[in-house]
Amino acid sequence: MRLVFAGAVFAYHACVLSAAGPGGQVETGLARAAELGIQGFFIVSGALVFGSLERSQNLGVYGSKRVRRLYPAYAVIILLPAIVSGFVTGWGDVEAIARYLGTNLIFLNFLEPNLPGLFAGNRFTEVNGALWTLKIEVMFYLALPALALVMRLFGKAWWVLLLIIYGAAEAWRLLLPVYLDHPLAPELARQLPGQMAFFASGMVLWKVWDLAKARAIRLGLAGTAILAASYAHPILEPLRAAGLAGVIACLAFAPGPAIRAARFGDISYGVYITHFPILQAMVMAGLFAALPLPAAFVLAAVGVLFASLMLWHLVEKPALRRDSHYRKADSGS
Repeated sequence: MRLVFAGAVFAYHACVLSAAGPGGQVETGLARAAELGIQGFFIVSGALVFGSLERSQNLGVYGSKRVRRLYPAYAVIILLPAIVSGFVTGWGDVEAIARYLGTNLIFLNFLEPNLPGLFAGNRFTEVNGALWTLKIEVMFYLALPALALVMRLFGKAWWVLLLIIYGAAEAWRLLLPVYLDHPLAPELARQLPGQMAFFASGMVLWKVWDLAKARAIRLGLAGTAILAASYAHPILEPLRAAGLAGVIACLAFAPGPAIRAARFGDISYGVYITHFPILQAMVMAGLFAALPLPAAFVLAAVGVLFASLMLWHLVEKPALRRDSHYRKADSGS
């Protein structure tokens, strides 16, 4: 599912960055699919990271696992464009490159999204516009131990706390742009806590894991109906996280053969963090203008898959603990 979510974001960005997409309703549909992909990522993270915390012996182990999973590949995807920028410009603007590294390496991508010599003539000039969600992921990782502690204080009523968080997050996400008259209001609304309803839905999924396995089809049917309703009228949009969580539970636990999409490498994270600069580089090189559109998209997809596999086998997998479930999935165990 993570690979599908990342693929949806790639498809949308390929159309938008190249300005060669079909436009109209098709591009609108891709935008919605990409948004659902990001929200799906947050739900899956809510479940798996919460599970990681509960299985960890202490906060040190939990923190180590999070850093190992997220940061090595992230650092590589920040450092490589900076090095390319240096060679392209003859290291003539080291200060700008240093600002880019200093802000992006601590997830503050919005402060310095561009590099000298790269993508200035593109439709969009950002080096990697997909990385804004990583900041939200990290903020969730940091907040989760405190949330788990408060959940324990709630005891069997843990769901009340998550329901409160869900409602408050949706109020922030949907109402802040309405009541805050500021050009940054929409951007602030989609940050944490605005995405917390999706993480909270994933946390619920972890808490009812066995029940979700036993009633996967029912959850899927209910989730599909709720998800569809969330698109039917704006007033029902706050239901989206709950509906999407039900669909994800069904896809994860419904009877059927195991797909084992990660048996050659868990490349979903790599696809997500590599696709944007690869697409930008192709646009800069004029490949989308020179090649037939289907050939350009296939070339982009092959490039992203190759880069993601290299990132997994050379960086991500070696950085993980031997007992990591990501490594076990890669080995087929």
